[in-house]
Amino acid sequence: MFTFFSEVLNIANDKEMLINDRIKHPQVLVIGPKGEQLGVKSREDALTLASYAGFDLVLMNGNANPPVCKIMDYNKFKYERNKKQKESEKRSRENIQELKEFRLSVNIDVHDFETRLRNVEKHLKKNNKIRVTIRFKGREMAHTELGKEVLLKFAEKLNEISEIGEPPKIEGRNMSMLLIPKKN
Repeated sequence: MFTFFSEVLNIANDKEMLINDRIKHPQVLVIGPKGEQLGVKSREDALTLASYAGFDLVLMNGNANPPVCKIMDYNKFKYERNKKQKESEKRSRENIQELKEFRLSVNIDVHDFETRLRNVEKHLKKNNKIRVTIRFKGREMAHTELGKEVLLKFAEKLNEISEIGEPPKIEGRNMSMLLIPKKN
């Protein structure tokens, strides 16, 4: 029962490509396995040619006059098509830059500062953008210049692998700065 169900799913997924007995056109232009044109044949002759070659008859263009069919290994064709699609999706994912956010404080300890630096450095090497934010609490709002110094010191430590995309700016109780990776 499970194999039948999976076959039904495969049929539903492959509706765009008609193969073998699903082709209903009486006359088709046949292209051989190596790309050579074999001419216009009846559907039965084309199916016979495909079966003698040990391949499938695949309808490539049903809108042409006459419809174009190719003799090929359909499972190999599907495998390679899916492989190309996954490869292109992988390449597009690699090119997308993510925005990561790290929070600091005005009176951050040296060890915490160095830990955040290492983490940000890892993300910058992965080509991610980094937003570094300082949230001012209570009376720290009176000394926003201290927060700006912390952010600029942070950017200075990372100046070999990043550059400042947006300089430090204050928004309410937060001051933030954007770091972008340097292009190689």
